[in-house]
Order: sequence, then structure tokens, then C-alpha cells
Amino acid sequence: MGGGLFVLKADYRWFSPSSNPLLHQLQHNVPNWPATQTTSGDVHCVCSSSPGSVQRPRQNKKRGMHMSSYTPTSGAAASPRNLFAHFILISVAMIFAVLVAETIGNITIPLGITNVVLFPIVWALLIGAVISIIHRNMPGQRASSVQAQFTASALIQVAIAFFVVKLGFIIGESLPKIASAGWALVFQELGHFLGTMVFALPLALMLGIKREAVGATFSIGREFSVAIISERYGMNSAEGRGVLAEYVIGTVLGALFIAFLAGTMAGLGIFHPWSLAMGAGVGSGSMMSAAVAAITAQHPADAKEIAAFAAAANLLTTTVGTYFTLFLSLPIANWLYNKLEPILSPKRSVYGNTRGTSNEMNEALSSVSKAEHTPLWLMALTLIVSGSTALIGNWIATGTSPTVALPAMLIMGGIAICGYLIHHTLAFLKIPLVCWVSLLAILATAPFSPLAAYVSPLATKMALLPLVTPVLAFAGLSLAKDLPILKQLGWRIIVVSLVANAGTFIFGTIIAEIFH
Repeated sequence: MGGGLFVLKADYRWFSPSSNPLLHQLQHNVPNWPATQTTSGDVHCVCSSSPGSVQRPRQNKKRGMHMSSYTPTSGAAASPRNLFAHFILISVAMIFAVLVAETIGNITIPLGITNVVLFPIVWALLIGAVISIIHRNMPGQRASSVQAQFTASALIQVAIAFFVVKLGFIIGESLPKIASAGWALVFQELGHFLGTMVFALPLALMLGIKREAVGATFSIGREFSVAIISERYGMNSAEGRGVLAEYVIGTVLGALFIAFLAGTMAGLGIFHPWSLAMGAGVGSGSMMSAAVAAITAQHPADAKEIAAFAAAANLLTTTVGTYFTLFLSLPIANWLYNKLEPILSPKRSVYGNTRGTSNEMNEALSSVSKAEHTPLWLMALTLIVSGSTALIGNWIATGTSPTVALPAMLIMGGIAICGYLIHHTLAFLKIPLVCWVSLLAILATAPFSPLAAYVSPLATKMALLPLVTPVLAFAGLSLAKDLPILKQLGWRIIVVSLVANAGTFIFGTIIAEIFH
């Protein structure tokens, strides 16, 4: 979910590579890449609306991933009527998942010297995934299920707007404390961008993974990382397969894994909760929210500060991430690979010497290219449905009546819409949407803001985590189509990816602790 905290919108429209630089790079670098593609939301693969239009992969007898020559044919985009039907289906499933998840609440599992807390956003993700898998395996529902999963992917990007605004409110109110963190907040970014490769790259080499290790460990593999590898090496390269593996695995398993890791580390009592919070700002919205929930469960008295420092670190990671990964992380990963590969790696790659990519992997490639034109009616309906569901979830979790919290939701929705309009108007500046939305929210509650006296008291009526529960439910509802990709990747690259995700959190936390 979330590469970055807030990524570009997506819909089912077909568009030309000339209108999307990243898609143009993918078409240029991947043999037989089609002239036009459909797109999904935060993650996931392309879907032809004509069942059977994608050729089945040609199996390669070499060890490792199945390889194929991927030559999909074009099909018609999903009609507005079908899109609306999928929206209704996904919305009903999301509401069910959220209500059940919030009713279950937090469950603490003791694990020796620490505790792990399973909280509503985890339940929502798991419930959504189960519904998605069941729907996908129902007789005659496979094609409809995949299209519904694409709809869920697109809805993630709109529903997360409330969460982004709430984080901006918290940052604005906590600006003095964030400023007091000083160099800790700045230098922990080095941990985020170097921590991915410290353990993961040597491990990958020992497991027999060659140049795929560079793509899989130089970052946590969000959209900007895929774009960098696409331009530098091409997505049909070993590095391209590696970064795509990190992208998919982080999407499917990232939030659950980081929640377990953050909860375990928080329960040890070794690190200050503010340091853990800064470590949680890894540049992925879903992973950050899961980590924040886990840390908050262990340190409830510091809930506001944890959210503030995590949000500030995540915003910093999102905005400077491209430059760090391009000019620092990738060169260091290549240098480290050249030094360690002769020592640690077997002579032959476990993935063989072929440069082909599997059908599923090529499908996943297309998901990284996004159109910015989610239909406005779909955006509006998603804001209404996800906002209303969050109000009910907040009522279950905190006891605050929806009528009391409604003014806060209306303000957050208004700020999200204003941020979108500014982003659309000033698109030539190439400033991410998350920056505009966060900036407006920060200005609304900053100590120097004349609006703070009115906005801040209302904002307290709406808790943070109920805002992200619908988002994780949508994420779960979109996951079933990515499970075959995990089978293609094999266990080695999955382990390496999870170690990379652990490294960015752990090293960000350690550096924040040193400078805090």
C-alpha cells in the first residue's frame, strides 16, 4: 500500500506511453511491452477486461522463476457502470471488515520478554484479504474479482486522504517538539536509506541471488525506486526483477511484518518511543501506520508524539527519497555488491542466466505506472463512504458519537480537496500531492496559525487509527491477485525483502536514538 504516504490516483483508462514518462521507460526497456496499458492503484497488476486475452507464460526449465514472453492484447477499459458496481461491492466488503475489526479491538499476545499487539488495522487487512481470496475462487467470479481488486487498489489512494490530513494536524500541533528533535530527525533518514542493504544485501548474496540483490535491497522498493531502476538498468534486467520483487512483497506482507517488528521492539523497552516513531517513517503509508499502531499500543501515553514524529519522518522520507536513493543508496549498493559478491556468493545465480520475466511479474510492472485521473465521482463517493465508515469505527473504538466527530471529518475532507485542487493547478511544479495536503493541514493547526484555536479542538474528536482502518481494509481486498506473484518470486527473495524492510526500520530507529 502505500508507496509513499500518498501516491497518484489511478483508474481504468487506457493511456499512451507519451503521456507517462515511467510507462514510456517500461515500454522501451521491456521487450514486447504493449503500447497501452491499464493501471491499478497503489500496487498490483494489469488486468485485461477480456478474459483469456493474456497469453499464458512459457515455462523455463531452468531453476528459479518461470519465464515467459509477455504479449498481452488490448481490451476495452472498464465501463463506468461496471466500475460503479465494483465500487458498491468493495465498499460493502470494506464496511464489514472495518466494523468487525473495530469490534475485535486490540488483542495482546505475550511472547517471552515482549508482547505483540494485534490491532484493528491488522484485522481489517486480514479480513479483507480473506474476502478477496474467497471471491476470487468462487465459480465464475475470477474475472470479476480481479477487476474488483483493481477498484479496491484505486480506492486506497482516495481513502487515505483523511489519514494524511490528520497526520498534518498532529505535525502542526507538535512543531515545537519536532523542532527540538533536531539532528535526530535529519540523520535517521540515513538509517532508512542505508539500513535496507546492511543485512539484506550480504544475505541475498549468501542465498545465491546475484544482481537482483541490488534492486531488492537499495531501498524499500516504492514507486520512485522502480522508476530509478527502470531508467538505469531497464525492468527486464536482474536489477529490475529485484526491485519489482521488493515492491510486490512490501505491498503484500509489508504492513503485517512491520507491525510485528515494531511491536516487538517497542515491547523490549530498549528504545525511546520517539526514536521508534522516527524509525517508522520508512516512506510507505501502510507500513508507517501499522508501525505507529504497534508502538502506540506499547506506549499509549506518548500516542500523540509517536504519530507526530512518525508522520514528520515519513514526509521527509517521501520528499527527499528520490534523491537519497539515486545519489546515495544505489551507488553504495553497487559498491557493496562488487566488494562482497566474490566473497559471499556462489558462482551461479539461483535464477539462472535468462533475462526473461514471468507473466505475473510483467503484469505487476504495469501497476507502477499510474494515471492521475481517477473519476471525480468515484473520488467523491469514496471520500463519503470511507469517511462515514471511519466515523463509525471511531465511535466503536473511542465512544465518540459520529455527530460529535463529523465537523472534524468535514474539515479534513475539505483540506484534502483543496490540496488536490492545488496539486492539479500547479502540476507543472512536480510537487507530490502528499506535500500539498500535509502543508495545508500543518498550517491549519500550527501554533502561529489563526485557525489553530478552532481546528485543533475539533480534530481531537477524531482518533488517528480509525482513519486508516478503511484504508487497510481496501488494501486487503486488493491482495488476492498478488499471491501468485509471491509463488513466482521464491522464498529467497521474499526473505531478503523482509530483511530489507526490517533494516530500514531498525537502523532509522538506532540513529534516531543516538542523536535524540
